[in-house]
Amino acid sequence: MLSMKDLNKVYRTHMIETHALRGFDIHVHEGEFVTVTGPSGSGKTTFLNIAGLLEDFDGGEYVLDGVDVRGLSDDKRSRLRNEKLGFIFQGFNLIPDLNLFDNVDVPLRYRGFSRAQRKERIEHALAEVGLASRLKHYPAELSGGQQQRVAIARALAGTPRVLLADEPTGNLDTQMARSVMELLEQINARGTTILMVTHDRELAQRAQRNVHIIDGYVSDLVHHKPSLVGDAVAEAA
Repeated sequence: MLSMKDLNKVYRTHMIETHALRGFDIHVHEGEFVTVTGPSGSGKTTFLNIAGLLEDFDGGEYVLDGVDVRGLSDDKRSRLRNEKLGFIFQGFNLIPDLNLFDNVDVPLRYRGFSRAQRKERIEHALAEVGLASRLKHYPAELSGGQQQRVAIARALAGTPRVLLADEPTGNLDTQMARSVMELLEQINARGTTILMVTHDRELAQRAQRNVHIIDGYVSDLVHHKPSLVGDAVAEAA
Protein backbone atom coordinates (compact mmCIF):
# COMPACT_ATOMS: atom_id res chain seq x y z
CA MET A 1 0.00 0.00 0.00
CA LEU A 2 2.72 2.44 1.05
CA SER A 3 6.40 1.60 0.84
CA MET A 4 9.53 3.66 1.42
CA LYS A 5 12.96 2.14 0.87
CA ASP A 6 16.31 3.75 1.73
CA LEU A 7 14.64 7.16 1.72
CA ASN A 8 16.78 10.23 2.35
CA LYS A 9 15.84 13.86 2.93
CA VAL A 10 18.31 16.69 3.47
CA TYR A 11 17.46 20.30 4.29
CA ARG A 12 20.12 22.78 3.14
CA THR A 13 20.52 26.37 4.30
CA HIS A 14 23.71 28.18 3.22
CA MET A 15 26.55 25.98 4.52
CA ILE A 16 24.43 23.82 6.85
CA GLU A 17 22.99 20.43 5.93
CA THR A 18 20.39 18.78 8.14
CA HIS A 19 19.65 15.11 7.45
CA ALA A 20 15.99 14.72 8.36
CA LEU A 21 15.68 11.12 7.08
CA ARG A 22 18.56 8.68 6.51
CA GLY A 23 18.11 5.32 4.86
CA PHE A 24 14.50 5.34 6.00
CA ASP A 25 12.50 2.14 5.43
CA ILE A 26 8.83 1.52 6.12
CA HIS A 27 6.19 -0.72 4.58
CA VAL A 28 2.52 -0.22 5.44
CA HIS A 29 0.00 -2.79 4.25
CA GLU A 30 -3.55 -2.00 3.22
CA GLY A 31 -5.87 -1.79 6.22
CA GLU A 32 -3.12 -1.32 8.81
CA PHE A 33 -3.23 1.22 11.63
CA VAL A 34 0.35 2.36 12.24
CA THR A 35 1.46 4.97 14.77
CA VAL A 36 4.74 6.87 14.43
CA THR A 37 6.53 8.09 17.54
CA GLY A 38 9.86 9.71 18.37
CA PRO A 39 11.36 12.76 20.07
CA SER A 40 11.02 16.26 18.65
CA GLY A 41 13.26 16.73 15.63
CA SER A 42 13.49 13.01 14.93
CA GLY A 43 11.97 13.25 11.43
CA LYS A 44 8.32 12.35 12.12
CA THR A 45 6.85 15.41 10.43
CA THR A 46 9.23 15.14 7.48
CA PHE A 47 8.20 11.53 7.02
CA LEU A 48 4.50 12.45 7.12
CA ASN A 49 4.96 15.33 4.67
CA ILE A 50 6.75 13.06 2.21
CA ALA A 51 4.13 10.34 2.68
CA GLY A 52 1.47 12.98 1.97
CA LEU A 53 3.28 14.14 -1.20
CA LEU A 54 3.67 17.59 0.35
CA GLU A 55 7.48 17.41 0.19
CA ASP A 56 9.92 15.75 -2.19
CA PHE A 57 12.86 13.58 -1.13
CA ASP A 58 16.51 13.45 -2.14
CA GLY A 59 17.09 9.73 -2.56
CA GLY A 60 15.49 6.33 -2.23
CA GLU A 61 12.13 4.99 -3.31
CA TYR A 62 8.54 5.78 -2.38
CA VAL A 63 5.68 3.75 -3.84
CA LEU A 64 2.10 4.74 -2.99
CA ASP A 65 -0.63 2.26 -3.91
CA GLY A 66 1.49 0.85 -6.71
CA VAL A 67 2.66 4.22 -8.06
CA ASP A 68 6.34 5.19 -7.89
CA VAL A 69 6.14 8.88 -7.01
CA ARG A 70 9.70 9.76 -8.11
CA GLY A 71 9.73 12.17 -11.00
CA LEU A 72 5.99 12.79 -11.05
CA SER A 73 4.95 16.24 -12.21
CA ASP A 74 3.27 18.60 -9.75
CA ASP A 75 -0.09 17.99 -11.43
CA LYS A 76 0.23 14.21 -11.18
CA ARG A 77 1.36 14.44 -7.55
CA SER A 78 -1.62 16.65 -6.73
CA ARG A 79 -4.01 14.28 -8.47
CA LEU A 80 -2.56 11.27 -6.65
CA ARG A 81 -2.71 13.10 -3.32
CA ASN A 82 -6.32 14.16 -3.83
CA GLU A 83 -7.46 10.69 -4.90
CA LYS A 84 -5.54 8.51 -2.43
CA LEU A 85 -4.87 10.54 0.73
CA GLY A 86 -6.77 12.26 3.50
CA PHE A 87 -5.20 14.57 6.08
CA ILE A 88 -6.02 15.24 9.73
CA PHE A 89 -4.08 17.94 11.56
CA GLN A 90 -3.53 18.81 15.21
CA GLY A 91 -4.97 22.29 14.74
CA PHE A 92 -8.15 21.09 12.93
CA ASN A 93 -7.61 23.69 10.13
CA LEU A 94 -11.32 24.48 9.89
CA ILE A 95 -12.46 27.74 8.27
CA PRO A 96 -14.22 29.72 11.02
CA ASP A 97 -16.55 31.63 8.68
CA LEU A 98 -17.94 28.45 7.09
CA ASN A 99 -20.43 26.06 8.66
CA LEU A 100 -19.64 22.36 8.96
CA PHE A 101 -21.26 21.44 5.64
CA ASP A 102 -19.20 24.02 3.76
CA ASN A 103 -15.98 23.15 5.61
CA VAL A 104 -16.27 19.54 4.47
CA ASP A 105 -17.26 20.73 0.99
CA VAL A 106 -14.11 22.79 0.32
CA PRO A 107 -11.70 19.98 -0.74
CA LEU A 108 -14.45 18.16 -2.66
CA ARG A 109 -14.85 21.11 -5.00
CA TYR A 110 -11.30 20.54 -6.25
CA ARG A 111 -12.14 16.93 -7.13
CA GLY A 112 -14.78 17.87 -9.68
CA PHE A 113 -17.72 16.15 -7.99
CA SER A 114 -21.19 17.35 -8.91
CA ARG A 115 -23.22 19.28 -6.35
CA ALA A 116 -25.41 16.24 -5.68
CA GLN A 117 -22.39 13.98 -5.23
CA ARG A 118 -20.78 16.43 -2.83
CA LYS A 119 -23.96 16.75 -0.78
CA GLU A 120 -24.24 12.98 -0.43
CA ARG A 121 -20.59 12.62 0.57
CA ILE A 122 -20.74 15.47 3.08
CA GLU A 123 -23.87 14.24 4.80
CA HIS A 124 -22.54 10.68 4.95
CA ALA A 125 -19.16 11.77 6.34
CA LEU A 126 -20.66 13.98 9.05
CA ALA A 127 -23.08 11.19 10.02
CA GLU A 128 -20.14 8.81 10.24
CA VAL A 129 -18.46 11.01 12.87
CA GLY A 130 -21.69 11.60 14.80
CA LEU A 131 -22.41 15.17 13.68
CA ALA A 132 -25.26 14.70 11.21
CA SER A 133 -27.51 17.08 13.15
CA ARG A 134 -24.99 19.94 13.11
CA LEU A 135 -24.54 20.61 9.40
CA LYS A 136 -25.24 24.32 9.79
CA HIS A 137 -23.22 24.89 12.96
CA TYR A 138 -19.96 26.82 12.89
CA PRO A 139 -16.63 25.62 14.32
CA ALA A 140 -16.78 28.09 17.24
CA GLU A 141 -20.02 26.45 18.38
CA LEU A 142 -18.32 23.08 18.87
CA SER A 143 -15.96 21.57 21.43
CA GLY A 144 -12.38 20.74 20.47
CA GLY A 145 -13.25 17.07 20.13
CA GLN A 146 -16.19 17.88 17.86
CA GLN A 147 -14.03 20.15 15.69
CA GLN A 148 -11.55 17.32 15.25
CA ARG A 149 -14.43 15.06 14.22
CA VAL A 150 -15.35 17.62 11.54
CA ALA A 151 -11.74 17.54 10.34
CA ILE A 152 -11.94 13.75 10.16
CA ALA A 153 -15.23 13.99 8.24
CA ARG A 154 -13.60 16.39 5.79
CA ALA A 155 -10.86 13.81 5.15
CA LEU A 156 -13.31 10.91 4.90
CA ALA A 157 -15.59 12.68 2.40
CA GLY A 158 -12.95 12.18 -0.27
CA THR A 159 -12.91 8.38 0.39
CA PRO A 160 -9.11 8.22 0.80
CA ARG A 161 -7.19 4.96 0.74
CA VAL A 162 -4.87 6.29 3.45
CA LEU A 163 -5.52 8.72 6.32
CA LEU A 164 -2.45 10.66 7.46
CA ALA A 165 -2.93 12.11 10.94
CA ASP A 166 -0.44 14.54 12.50
CA GLU A 167 -0.95 14.65 16.29
CA PRO A 168 -4.77 14.58 15.87
CA THR A 169 -5.31 14.44 19.65
CA GLY A 170 -2.57 16.92 20.59
CA ASN A 171 -4.97 19.79 21.36
CA LEU A 172 -7.53 17.65 23.20
CA ASP A 173 -7.98 16.62 26.81
CA THR A 174 -7.62 12.95 27.73
CA GLN A 175 -11.30 12.06 27.41
CA MET A 176 -11.71 13.77 24.03
CA ALA A 177 -8.44 12.26 22.80
CA ARG A 178 -9.67 8.75 23.60
CA SER A 179 -12.99 9.49 21.87
CA VAL A 180 -11.21 10.62 18.69
CA MET A 181 -8.92 7.57 18.86
CA GLU A 182 -11.95 5.28 19.13
CA LEU A 183 -13.40 6.92 16.02
CA LEU A 184 -10.16 6.37 14.12
CA GLU A 185 -10.16 2.73 15.22
CA GLN A 186 -13.68 2.33 13.88
CA ILE A 187 -12.68 3.90 10.56
CA ASN A 188 -9.68 1.59 10.36
CA ALA A 189 -11.86 -1.44 11.14
CA ARG A 190 -13.85 -0.64 8.00
CA GLY A 191 -10.71 -0.92 5.88
CA THR A 192 -9.05 2.53 5.74
CA THR A 193 -5.29 2.51 6.23
CA ILE A 194 -4.17 4.98 8.92
CA LEU A 195 -0.75 6.47 9.63
CA MET A 196 -0.72 8.59 12.78
CA VAL A 197 2.09 10.62 14.33
CA THR A 198 1.67 10.96 18.10
CA HIS A 199 3.58 11.73 21.28
CA ASP A 200 1.01 9.86 23.37
CA ARG A 201 2.39 6.43 24.28
CA GLU A 202 -1.01 5.14 25.43
CA LEU A 203 -2.60 5.96 22.07
CA ALA A 204 0.41 4.64 20.15
CA GLN A 205 0.04 1.25 21.84
CA ARG A 206 -3.58 0.97 20.71
CA ALA A 207 -2.56 0.77 17.04
CA GLN A 208 -1.64 -2.50 15.38
CA ARG A 209 1.96 -1.38 14.95
CA ASN A 210 4.21 1.38 16.26
CA VAL A 211 7.20 2.74 14.34
CA HIS A 212 9.72 4.65 16.47
CA ILE A 213 11.99 7.19 14.74
CA ILE A 214 15.22 8.64 16.11
CA ASP A 215 17.52 10.97 14.15
CA GLY A 216 15.84 10.13 10.86
CA TYR A 217 16.14 6.36 11.24
CA VAL A 218 13.49 3.76 12.01
CA SER A 219 14.84 2.59 15.36
CA ASP A 220 12.11 0.21 16.44
CA LEU A 221 9.07 -1.63 15.10
CA VAL A 222 6.58 -2.78 17.73
CA HIS A 223 3.57 -4.90 16.88
CA HIS A 224 0.48 -4.72 19.09
CA LYS A 225 -2.66 -6.77 19.32
CA PRO A 226 -5.50 -5.35 17.18
CA SER A 227 -7.55 -2.68 18.94
CA LEU A 228 -10.33 -3.99 21.15
CA VAL A 229 -12.59 -1.23 19.85
CA GLY A 230 -11.77 -2.19 16.27
CA ASP A 231 -12.54 -5.85 17.04
CA ALA A 232 -15.89 -4.94 18.56
CA VAL A 233 -16.88 -2.86 15.54
CA ALA A 234 -15.76 -5.59 13.15
CA GLU A 235 -17.79 -8.20 15.00
CA ALA A 236 -20.86 -5.96 15.03
CA ALA A 237 -20.63 -5.24 11.29
